[in-house]
Amino acid sequence: MKIRELIGKITLQENISPIERNKVNGTFVIHIPNPLASYYSRFTEVNRPNSIVFVTKEAVSFERILRTTKIINESRNVSINGAKCEVRIGRNKYSGIRVSGIERYTGIHDIQSAYGELGFDFHKSVKLSKGTDALIRVNKFFHLLDVEDQIYLSRSNKDRYYFEIPKHLDWDEFREITFEIKNNISVTNYDIAKGIFYEKEGITDMLRVIKPNITLEMVHEIRQKYLDKFC
Repeated sequence: MKIRELIGKITLQENISPIERNKVNGTFVIHIPNPLASYYSRFTEVNRPNSIVFVTKEAVSFERILRTTKIINESRNVSINGAKCEVRIGRNKYSGIRVSGIERYTGIHDIQSAYGELGFDFHKSVKLSKGTDALIRVNKFFHLLDVEDQIYLSRSNKDRYYFEIPKHLDWDEFREITFEIKNNISVTNYDIAKGIFYEKEGITDMLRVIKPNITLEMVHEIRQKYLDKFC
């Protein structure tokens, strides 16, 4: 299968929680849970963070985050992934660094300190309840296998697929259509998010679907339900 490496953005809705310990004192740090955490946790004894957001005082560029993350990986002998992130909680919007690949919660402070030492200023602590609903946008790299026309499989996660859609959906449209589809489909217990790929021809709209032991046939069924909405 052909390998594709793309830059793009994912938009998802999750119930986030604050990190209260193992962080730089007085700063705002968020944990974004794995959407299928209850399933995956059954197969690991290590309770490790999924994605962490170090909220910054000001928005910072993706380039700066990537350059700094590379320095941290080399200097601290770790393998984390850093990305530009925006988190909307109600009417409030926060910018930050989304980091994945931190092995343990106790490692959060060390990684955050490393970004701080390299010039990042963090947002002051914000009171946040556990399980707060948030809309999250993440700029990221995608490492994909071209399974078939307009359908891709993540190279790092066999339970994660992406498929192209022919038009842009705003968030309200996406939520409404997704609610209808999830109530009229045989595939259950999957998580779906919307996103885009940046390509030389322009922007390609796509959806990301995650489900334990998902099959290509399931992806076809889900994708067709969305395509039917565009007819």
